[in-house]
Amino acid sequence: MILEGFPVGALEANCYVIGCKETREAAVVDPGGDVERILRALQKHGLNCRQIILTHGHADHIGGLGKLQEATGAQVLIHAEDAKMLTNPGKNLSLFTGSYLKFKAADRLLQDGDVIQIGKVSVKVIHTPGHTPGGITLEAGNSLLTGDTLFAGSVGRSDFPGGNHRQLINSIKEKLLVYPPETKVLPGHGPASTIGEESKYNPFLTGEW
Repeated sequence: MILEGFPVGALEANCYVIGCKETREAAVVDPGGDVERILRALQKHGLNCRQIILTHGHADHIGGLGKLQEATGAQVLIHAEDAKMLTNPGKNLSLFTGSYLKFKAADRLLQDGDVIQIGKVSVKVIHTPGHTPGGITLEAGNSLLTGDTLFAGSVGRSDFPGGNHRQLINSIKEKLLVYPPETKVLPGHGPASTIGEESKYNPFLTGEW
């Protein structure tokens, strides 16, 4: 499996490229902007983007969606609970930033437990609501791509429409902290971490905040 992440867009959301070494098929996770950089990453690895997976529907994670889809013809996947955020600038918050993002409906609506096949690489969908109703985490190998659910030393905001702090914490504790401590946490913003580090030291999870 090929897995590379880098920040994109004005808010530096982490975008990830997941690729299959055998078939050279790939998925791009959260193309928040800087589409040229994403395309260069795909080209560097000799990958063909077949799918665009969105961990949730906020503007800073979907900003480059239209350009990337136009360049690659990839299908768009998002959890069913966040589906309307693609077509509604008010729901994806771009209306309030002046960018007014409005895209066509997703090609596939995801549910908890779904498996996304990227060539011979299997990626599992874990529904982790709280930041948004349809927020998801992706299990890829020994890594969890947590979107804006779990960060290194912090957790996602829950004060946006559809957010729920208690639900967010429950999602993390019940669905993510059950993974082995060495499991990598690859968040939607900021540096990587591990499940072990977050379970021990994240103040939002240890009750110290």
